[in-house]
Amino acid sequence: MPIATTNPATGAVVKTFDALPPEQIDAAIGRSVAGFRALRDTTFAERAGWMRAAADLLEAEQDQVGALMTLEMGKTYAAAKAEVVKCATACRFYADNAEAFLADEPADAQAVGAARAYARYQPLGPVLAVMPWNFPLWQAMRFAAPALMAGNTGLLKHASNVPQTALYLGELFARAGFPAGAFQTLLVGSDAVEAILSDDRVRAATLTGSENAGRSIAAIAGRELKKTVLELGGSDPFLVLPSADLDRAAEVATTSRCQNNGQSCIAAKRFIVHTDVYDEFVEKFVARMSALTVGDPMTDGTDVGPLATEQGRTDIEEQVADARGKGATVRCGGTRGDGDGWWYPPTVVTDLTPDMRMYAEEVFGPVAGVYRAASLDEALEVANATPYGLGANAWTRDPQEQERVIAGLDSGAVFVNGMTTSYPQLPFGGVKNSGYGRELSAAGIREFCNLKTVWVGDSGGADVDSATE
Repeated sequence: MPIATTNPATGAVVKTFDALPPEQIDAAIGRSVAGFRALRDTTFAERAGWMRAAADLLEAEQDQVGALMTLEMGKTYAAAKAEVVKCATACRFYADNAEAFLADEPADAQAVGAARAYARYQPLGPVLAVMPWNFPLWQAMRFAAPALMAGNTGLLKHASNVPQTALYLGELFARAGFPAGAFQTLLVGSDAVEAILSDDRVRAATLTGSENAGRSIAAIAGRELKKTVLELGGSDPFLVLPSADLDRAAEVATTSRCQNNGQSCIAAKRFIVHTDVYDEFVEKFVARMSALTVGDPMTDGTDVGPLATEQGRTDIEEQVADARGKGATVRCGGTRGDGDGWWYPPTVVTDLTPDMRMYAEEVFGPVAGVYRAASLDEALEVANATPYGLGANAWTRDPQEQERVIAGLDSGAVFVNGMTTSYPQLPFGGVKNSGYGRELSAAGIREFCNLKTVWVGDSGGADVDSATE
């Protein structure tokens, strides 16, 4: 993919960029090392001041940054501005909490024959972040805010279709006061990633993206013995059981499936409905999906804008055509929009069977697959019949059913009677082919830290454990 801003509402190329040559990449890594040496010696209070300044810049510039994201990947302007504000919230969260999250953890010194014993979190150094286009600010910030507050430095390889958003991020933290080299954007193609990650000066990597991209990064990092965190795809289930509030469930189902024009890893994608309420829920769901407004993402009142890439639209067209050709029923949508740009309407498909691609594949667009289940056991079986395990959603007012879905859904998160989303306060990540490691919360800031054991004897020395290794 060329490094370029292409307006998905028109298909027109707005601006192109040249990829950095190897010598400039090498220089950037050198600056990252120098930035790390400076940043790791600063106090949490100093970093927190800079991080709060970054939050202030984001809020002050939300209109222009939101418009930039809408231009580059097609999300609605209202959603783009909300994303900017969410990033500011994350910056302040880590400014307020990083020191406590990374405080020394005391151990029982007497039990290990020490005068003092504890574990200390220390930063690793430069970390490569390979990020996707669908939440171009938020997904990068989930890494950047905790990493910088821990004392690491960041090298951002962003998706090639959001270069201007990437460059904004590359300048944000320097403008906020962080040392030179603390966070840099590298305008490079995917073919440059292996060399960057293989560089001895780069200590770890994080990736949010496709399963294939995750496998590639993990393979390189495994060979180089470097830590990785991977947040990959999801084909999230949305269970509706007989005691559910069906109106609220249908409302949230519509929002979840079509947020970000249907291009969200943790959006509900497979709607698994108990047979006792299946017909009523489907009727409400189809009515709400059909009522959404598809149009100019910069216009107030638009619910769904264009897909971010032409290939993305082709992919979901092929998935829907496969299901339709094998006997599925398209209840609404299912046909691309007219005119320029990469439009696709909110779509509901029922009567899915395991031989259809949509049954277990992730559909990255505003397309919902609906499944009928005769029991909670069957609903859980269908929900887990996918290689992914990122998020999951369940609707039931029965406390026993709530406990069963929490225990039984094979995913990194379960949201009951509310929409699956990400919060700075909660860990975020998946299982199975959705990746490993966690972002956000205390877990996220600790991922790229060395948990160092510290043992200090008294001045007279201490007995050595005869069973020691």
